[in-house]
Amino acid sequence: MYYEYILLIVNKRILGIDPGSRLTGFGIIEMHRQQVIYITSGCIRTHSKLLPGRLQEIYAGISQIIAEHQPTVAAIEQVFMHRNVSSALKLGQARGAAIVACGQLSVHEYAPTQVKQAVVGKGHAEKIQVQHMVKVLLTLSKIPQADAADALAIALCHAHQFNEKW
Repeated sequence: MYYEYILLIVNKRILGIDPGSRLTGFGIIEMHRQQVIYITSGCIRTHSKLLPGRLQEIYAGISQIIAEHQPTVAAIEQVFMHRNVSSALKLGQARGAAIVACGQLSVHEYAPTQVKQAVVGKGHAEKIQVQHMVKVLLTLSKIPQADAADALAIALCHAHQFNEKW
């Protein structure tokens, strides 16, 4: 029993989600003790012209990723205030669709500045700096697409928070 609990702590598969109504980034990493291993990443591109259809596509995409890769926890970026209120509302709805798709997974939320601080070392880093550090930290052969890199950064932020607690 105690041994099984330790395995749950040591082997944690984290799904990072960077929500968007047209393009939702995802990234999965796995923690083995102090080592972080890249599993997969990519983007869910929505094709529907209407928002309800795009939300259904996000829900279906996240659900499929969870079924295929079996993460144990999810981490998602919090909504930040856009200049355009309509865009912020759409982002919030996309975020909601992704969270609901996570079902029984524990979902952790991180502010964009918190993610950048954990990955780059400064909370107001540029996107290219985040992409570069994700490549370095996960020893990837090339820089990931921006939305996938953001999702991996969110997963890495959660891994960093998780490691600090233990």
